[in-house]
Amino acid sequence: MPNRPTLLRIPLFRLLAINLAIGACAAALLVGGLLWLNPGHLRELIFADSSPGIALLLLLASFLITFGSAAMGSAIMAQGRKEENDRGDGGHGSQLAAQELARRAR
Repeated sequence: MPNRPTLLRIPLFRLLAINLAIGACAAALLVGGLLWLNPGHLRELIFADSSPGIALLLLLASFLITFGSAAMGSAIMAQGRKEENDRGDGGHGSQLAAQELARRAR
């Protein structure tokens, strides 16, 4: 049997998994905070239902999808940024393509 890489050894998948976990933690904290603060009597409304588990699961799943997607998307979009600004002028490292081509032509 050939030596196949596991999914966590693939850098892109590892990046997405870590950021999904970050989004899941944020979602769990938000749902817990909403239940603790009880804005608009949300906690009372959920637990007054005959099956509060379904409402909690739907609330947590919707926040998990939202925050997990936002964390993964921002991690993917941040991949192209430079770590250090090589020009030293204090600006952001990302440039427009035309600016980069003009700099390379000099």
